[in-house]
Amino acid sequence: MTRLADIPIRVEAAQRDASDRTGTIGGGVVAILAEIATALERLGRGADSTAIDLRSLPLSDADHTRLIDALGPGELRIELSTDGSVQIRETDVHGVWWNEYRDRDGQVTAAFIEVAHVPSIVVVESDELQQGAERLRAKISTGLLAPFTNQTVIGQEG
Repeated sequence: MTRLADIPIRVEAAQRDASDRTGTIGGGVVAILAEIATALERLGRGADSTAIDLRSLPLSDADHTRLIDALGPGELRIELSTDGSVQIRETDVHGVWWNEYRDRDGQVTAAFIEVAHVPSIVVVESDELQQGAERLRAKISTGLLAPFTNQTVIGQEG
């Protein structure tokens, strides 16, 4: 019987992605970008939206930065206050949204790229629309409207 000490063991350094040395986009980032392009094409043909869970992927910090740079910044940013916070950033690629969910301590609990016309978290469901109409009608009928204040109306300069 062979003793454990008699088994030869060789330690090799992990191979680094060539992109870490050259500054080019790594293979994992290229694969994600290709998946996003395919999801955009599918969405354009009427398919459902797609979400790519970034925390489930083995992205290095360099890959993460390259992915952000490749998608670029868009014009729209949405922030929601919940039990933590949700930040949704439009990218420079139409229909591609960068979503981050954080807990009360500011730690990222979920991060994903969503390929959609509009981020799913901001879509108002039909029952919520009905509830909104009912609340507004109740305010109108009971006279519980807030007094008018001279605030700027969205889309109108004051």
